[in-house]
Order: sequence, then structure tokens, then C-alpha cells
Amino acid sequence: QVQLAEFGGRLVQAGGSLGLSCTASGSNFADYDIAWFRQKPGEERQFVAAVAWGGGRTFYADSVKGRAIISRDNAENTVNLQMKDLKPEDSAIYYCATGGTRPTHYTYAYYLQPENFGSWGQGTQVTVSS
Repeated sequence: QVQLAEFGGRLVQAGGSLGLSCTASGSNFADYDIAWFRQKPGEERQFVAAVAWGGGRTFYADSVKGRAIISRDNAENTVNLQMKDLKPEDSAIYYCATGGTRPTHYTYAYYLQPENFGSWGQGTQVTVSS
């Protein structure tokens, strides 16, 4: 079982940059796909980005493509999400979550569905001011 915790959310001005971290405890972190989702008040959780268990495959929502980079360090049990050119519509609570496991390779459609993800962190608030 993997437990996750997110860090790095803060208030940032539009056009700025931000780095979020997802730290895991527990065993077998390297075996899991990890994704970032975000949730705005009154809305469903929305996929942002994912990195597969090996680190070589990454996936992005269209809304952040070209503005976000997801990476993982399995030795440190962390997944990072770097975002630039932030917009007010990026404001949300950001969550990381564990998904599928080694050795399966999943399609992009798999990552869009929050129900495919098991363990979730408590979330970190990102607010982008205009």
C-alpha cells in the first residue's frame, strides 16, 4: 500500500510558474503509475498529467500540454509536476494518485478516469491570480 502527500501549492500570479511534489511512503512506489488530478469547487476531478511506472511514458491533458512537465524519481519516491504560464483557470486543489502497475502499459484514456486510481493524497491548493 502506498500513501501519498502533495506539497507546493500556493498563490501565484498569472503567467508565473509553480512546482508541485507528490511524496510517497510505503512499498513498491516504483511499480505504480502516478497521476495528477485537479478539482475546482463544484466540479469533478479532472486529469492533469501522469507518468508511468518506468518513468518513460508521460501523458498530459490538453489544457496543460506544453505548459506542464511531469517527472518521477523512484529512488526518492517522488513525482513532480512543473507548470508554467499559469492561468486563473488552473486554480484548483491538486491531487496525486496511484494508478496501474507494472508491467501493464495503459492507454491515454485510462488516465482520464479518476475511478482507475486507488490511493490519493490530501491535495494541495493552487490559486492563480489574474
